[in-house]
Amino acid sequence: MEKHHLSIDDFFVRLVELFESRRKEDEGSVFLTQKRLTQRNNDQTPGAPGHTDDLSDLNLAESVPILIRATNGKLKEERKDKIKLSTIVKPKDLERFYTRYAEVCKSGMPGLKKRDRSGAKAKAKAKAKKRKEAEGEKK
Repeated sequence: MEKHHLSIDDFFVRLVELFESRRKEDEGSVFLTQKRLTQRNNDQTPGAPGHTDDLSDLNLAESVPILIRATNGKLKEERKDKIKLSTIVKPKDLERFYTRYAEVCKSGMPGLKKRDRSGAKAKAKAKAKKRKEAEGEKK
């Protein structure tokens, strides 16, 4: 499967659309991830003969690009509806990218619903009550 990365402008257009679709559906999540994009030669892979430093990519002479991903996080059953976006940002474009990225994320976040954690709180209270009762019986 060939990897296809969007241009930075296309990425932002599609990211705004992704936030809008989440707002209209009244449910769902948007997952945003980022990581350094390093490309190793075959002889530089960890465990290869002659490879001594597993953290050698931390001491690079030049900056490396950043891979930015966004997805709507659909489950396995709904994989056909899953939206995946990705773009590669060069080091010289990072400041401009992150300024626009922050604006898009801030404008899209209010449309997302807060996670309902009332069930988790009730379970935690019940567990704590059980623990207290068990400690009371031991004494």
